[in-house]
Amino acid sequence: RYDRFSLRAWGKFFQRSWLLSCQTARANPSLKHSWQRVTYLIALLALLILIANGLFAGVADTARLLPGFVFCVVWQQSDLFWHLGLNRSVESGKLLPGLGLANTLTWLRGLGTSYLLGRLIGGLAISSGLALAIFLYGITTDILDGSIARRTGTQSKLGQIADAETDFCLYLSLTIILLHNGALPLWIGIVMLLRFLLPLAVALLSYLAFAHPVRFGSTLWGKFAGLAQCCYFLLLLAPSPFSTFTHFLNTPLLSVTICLLVAAPVAQVVANITPMP
Repeated sequence: RYDRFSLRAWGKFFQRSWLLSCQTARANPSLKHSWQRVTYLIALLALLILIANGLFAGVADTARLLPGFVFCVVWQQSDLFWHLGLNRSVESGKLLPGLGLANTLTWLRGLGTSYLLGRLIGGLAISSGLALAIFLYGITTDILDGSIARRTGTQSKLGQIADAETDFCLYLSLTIILLHNGALPLWIGIVMLLRFLLPLAVALLSYLAFAHPVRFGSTLWGKFAGLAQCCYFLLLLAPSPFSTFTHFLNTPLLSVTICLLVAAPVAQVVANITPMP
């Protein structure tokens, strides 16, 4: 910030962050080995996804998928290593010795999201059926990772950030897919994109310009907005035999979703201007 965000300043920032991550990994070998196991699992599954894509969609399709998909997977695992120091218990603040099953499920959801992003980057078509399958898989892992983290006492700042990042990328991908497939009107897509992009922009601006982190914790309105948007996406991605049912619910569910998407950021603003106890 004091160096006016020059390339040299960014370089020093990333270099220092990388050195701190390496230091954390060296000082906690069990955590490092846990990251390596998760990375091997993700790499193996990514390879299987590419093989399956080649068998079902062809070599040309896979060649266009490959660059974006590999970039997203590599970024995902690098981001995990970068933030190993945040794998601390929410309750005690102690560094947890391993990533645990809950975080692994979150990263598996990220792998499915990386596949969608890879296809979008490659300019490849994504059917509603494929998007629905990955979305249902994402919903399942989203429910399981939070439940497992609470049951095993492994809730961590890393898990909270990873969960938010993965949901951001998944819903962003689905919004773009629905817009591209003509299932979502442009103005609704813009509102839904702003739900994720505005908080991100505000958080970056507050941190970079004012050195004041904005609290973007969970609010009741935010949870309701997320649930409504999830249901609306499921409605739009539903197979054609359910068209009569989905057409009947479309307008009322959309109205509720839009209202909640507007109310959720307002609740965040109120939470930020309210003094912390």
